[in-house]
Amino acid sequence: MDFKSAVKNIKLVIIDVDGVLTDGSIYIDVNGYETKAFHVLDGTGISYLHRVGIKTAIISGRTSKAVIHRAKELSIEDVYQGFKNKLEAYKAIQEKYAFRDEEICYIGDDLIDLPIFYRVGLPVAVANASPIVKQQSLYVTKAKGGTGAVREVAEKIIKFQDKWHIIMERYQNPPG
Repeated sequence: MDFKSAVKNIKLVIIDVDGVLTDGSIYIDVNGYETKAFHVLDGTGISYLHRVGIKTAIISGRTSKAVIHRAKELSIEDVYQGFKNKLEAYKAIQEKYAFRDEEICYIGDDLIDLPIFYRVGLPVAVANASPIVKQQSLYVTKAKGGTGAVREVAEKIIKFQDKWHIIMERYQNPPG
């Protein structure tokens, strides 16, 4: 299937964290607390997906309290962390919503993401993803992970589904 055909079916976008929602850097302070930097554009893109009725979820191989806080800010209900076998988390999300594989987009960057890439209708790799992951994707973002790649994918999905007007309504009609 090609990108244009696949994108029209998407009802759920699942996002990896390290290397996708972040640039892959892990910051640990002197007390051992981990922090992460998230890009505001990605958060806005996630909000846009929600606004047009597309669900989002997170699957991460690592566990971080920062991810829980960011997901809460963005109203992402389904957050699966610490899954070395991400396919288990994928199946749980898929079952919960009864979505078919072809209705799901997954954004990833590394080999751990490949088992999901082989299943979903729209596998997307960020610009700085592993070459093998890029080869298995239907779309490779222009933006690197943690620098607006999720926003890029969100806009493409929304525009290809002819729902961009829903986003623009808020910004085109001044009050008064």
